Amino acid sequence: MADTALIVIDMLNPYDHEDADALAAGVEAIIEPLSRLIAGVREDDDVELIYVNDNYGDFGATREDLVRRAREGRRPDLIEPIAPPADCPFLPKVRHSAFYSTSLEYLLRRDGIETVILTGQVTEQCVLYSALDAYVRHFAIRVPRDAVAPIDPRLGDAALEMMERNMRADLLDAASRS
Repeated sequence: MADTALIVIDMLNPYDHEDADALAAGVEAIIEPLSRLIAGVREDDDVELIYVNDNYGDFGATREDLVRRAREGRRPDLIEPIAPPADCPFLPKVRHSAFYSTSLEYLLRRDGIETVILTGQVTEQCVLYSALDAYVRHFAIRVPRDAVAPIDPRLGDAALEMMERNMRADLLDAASRS
């Protein structure tokens, strides 16, 4: 039984917003390590794979709707390698944290998860706030530096430092998730 979960945050993005170009540049750099990490986790019974994604204000949107919109967006090349498999949990969210108003904590506790590996976008926003919420819920936190994408690299680095210092997150590379 898994005691660790890889959480993929907000990677289904149509890239049609104000900061889209800056964010896409950061995402380009993480797609390969993140897709390898996801593939490795799918072969590992000791790590559960969970996707949590913004619903962009569409409360009727399904997983399929969000995947389709992202694939039809400006950067389908950033979606294809990391699209969620049909057999893994997928939770829609409405705010920055993957925990806020979602069933993520319930799912993790039900499955006996003690450690979360946080990946995705945006490092200085959704990943940071999810790390804080994981920390206050007493989960151990790991963040692969090469599997999180910032909009602003300087703020992304500061967010990683805050997660390490204030939330006791272990910063590592995607290839060494443990």
